[in-house]
Amino acid sequence: MGTALVTGATSGIGLEIAWQLAAAQHRLVLVARSLDRLEMVAEQIRAAAGVEVEVLPADVGTVEGRDVVVERLRRAERPVGLLVNNAGFTPGQSFVGGDLALEEEALDVMVRAVLVLSKAAAEAMVERGRGAILNVSSVSAFTVMGTYAAAKAWVLTFTEALAAELRGTGVTATALCPGLVRTEFHDRAGLDAAAWPEAGWVDIDRVAAAGLRAVRRGDVVVVPSLRYATLATVLRHAPRALVRAVAGPGTSRRAIV
Repeated sequence: MGTALVTGATSGIGLEIAWQLAAAQHRLVLVARSLDRLEMVAEQIRAAAGVEVEVLPADVGTVEGRDVVVERLRRAERPVGLLVNNAGFTPGQSFVGGDLALEEEALDVMVRAVLVLSKAAAEAMVERGRGAILNVSSVSAFTVMGTYAAAKAWVLTFTEALAAELRGTGVTATALCPGLVRTEFHDRAGLDAAAWPEAGWVDIDRVAAAGLRAVRRGDVVVVPSLRYATLATVLRHAPRALVRAVAGPGTSRRAIV
């Protein structure tokens, strides 16, 4: 099997994707900021799945961290056949009156890193004539619920554009747009997960499986679960004034995953 590189690989959707890739006997390169957590996860995966796991401590929100990952993506030895851009977080604040540095950090992690790493991966993959990029966006990309939604909307549009550019090269790009998933995401942002109805949550293993299945099929956009796929379709085609009214920051200060 090939090698997959996953950012934000020690928690949430990234961790689940890493486990599912390992179960399919893919070699892994796990990227996250904490070396201790990386080594713990890597050892668990090696013991359970018997696959080779590299750890790459790097903060993709910094130039130095991105450079480390870019170097690995460009390496000819054990080439990366699948890049999963998963790292991200929500600022969890109003834009007006909020911390600008936090907003800039979020953009660096969820926009600049996706741009830079996708470029390095795509160029190396096109040269080999095969490969795939999976960018984790969000159902919030179809809303106007603040700067997190704006960043995820960029990821979605960028991925669609990249997929079109890559057509015929043997390389694909897929945007995964999950809805509410129980991860550490909400706790880290100081958001109360209990504020959403139980029916709104989608199992994390289902989300990861949908993303990997879409990659295998070469799908460009995947929204796991029928209810969120329906919501995304409605939001895509609704008048923007209506979207602003029902899915804007004035309606809710809560960021959807």
